[in-house]
Amino acid sequence: MTSHAIESGNYDWLNSLRKNGPLILILLTVISLTLLGLTALYSVSQADSIHSRNLMMKQICWIILAITLGSLTYTINLDNFRKYAWLQATVIVTLLLLVLYTPLGVKVNGAQRWLNLPGIRIQVSEFAKIGLIFLLAHYLASNHRNIKKFTYGFIYPLAIVGTFFGLIFIQPDMGTAILIGSVSMIMLFFAGVRKFHLLIMILLAATIFITAVSKNPERLDRISAFIDIDSHRTDGAHQLWQGILALGLGGEYGTGLGIGRQKLAYIPEAHTDFIFSVIGEELGFAATAGIVLTYLAIFIICILQLPNATNMFQYILMSGAVLIITLQALFNLGVVTGCLPTKGIPLPFISYGGSNIAAMSILVGIILNCIRNWSHKISIKHFEI
Repeated sequence: MTSHAIESGNYDWLNSLRKNGPLILILLTVISLTLLGLTALYSVSQADSIHSRNLMMKQICWIILAITLGSLTYTINLDNFRKYAWLQATVIVTLLLLVLYTPLGVKVNGAQRWLNLPGIRIQVSEFAKIGLIFLLAHYLASNHRNIKKFTYGFIYPLAIVGTFFGLIFIQPDMGTAILIGSVSMIMLFFAGVRKFHLLIMILLAATIFITAVSKNPERLDRISAFIDIDSHRTDGAHQLWQGILALGLGGEYGTGLGIGRQKLAYIPEAHTDFIFSVIGEELGFAATAGIVLTYLAIFIICILQLPNATNMFQYILMSGAVLIITLQALFNLGVVTGCLPTKGIPLPFISYGGSNIAAMSILVGIILNCIRNWSHKISIKHFEI
């Protein structure tokens, strides 16, 4: 083989790695988190073998569906699908209204968040995250030249975000509402909306939040419990206290997979929002640190790919997708470690929940779709609106 052929082969290999490396890394991180979630789920529910089989089978079925949805999202033409942005947003808003105001809505633990359909129960707010970032990306890209104007840069975005935020907030699902509100503000910032307009939106959201908390005794109790965990460890902060205790018991190396005690009725709903605590107890600091670094890796990989964006729509859309995943992870970790008040925020790819794993898979499909398109068009120098 000639030296020229060897150099050509090396160049092809490096070029292929440059194009596909980020895709492979993101897929590996998502697969690792999902497998860890299944392992933790089995451990959490092992005390009841029948319950364990039911949870595992349901989650596996949802994962299969999630893989299908994510694969379809990866293959579609995102730019062509933009024409359906308002239609899909209308469908999701309609479903949110059905949850709130029809018998199809199901209330669990005081929150009306689920839509009961034949053979399946869906948490619509999980898919509303996707609908919002898709519509917002489409709107901001379409009106980029007018985004500094009050009407286009404040009134219309406020109406879009406010509709999704309000319908989710009154379920009530304050955690998801704050998450989509935060992501929306960052997307607007990336699109070039005036900082003054962003400040007004943030102040409006903060006013709504403070008013809602001050007028609701249960929410006030949660804030009080968060401020003074030790004094409320037998009531309002019981779940948080047990979660922190589980992390402490795990130490550096953990008690061993399946051996943890906190999951045995000490941590309520340990397979959902507080599954990170169970992992910390049984697998130790190395596993929990690994999870944090994995989410950080997803964020860094995606952020490094953003400069390769070839149009404003995909740039903002991918920004929203990665922010939903990583901020949701950050919120969950903040709650479990006592840095944030307790809210119903699942840990992406790890917590039990079909709607969440399906929505996260679609977001990953969007991210991989964008990266694949950009790597194929890397030679294009201009940035399309």
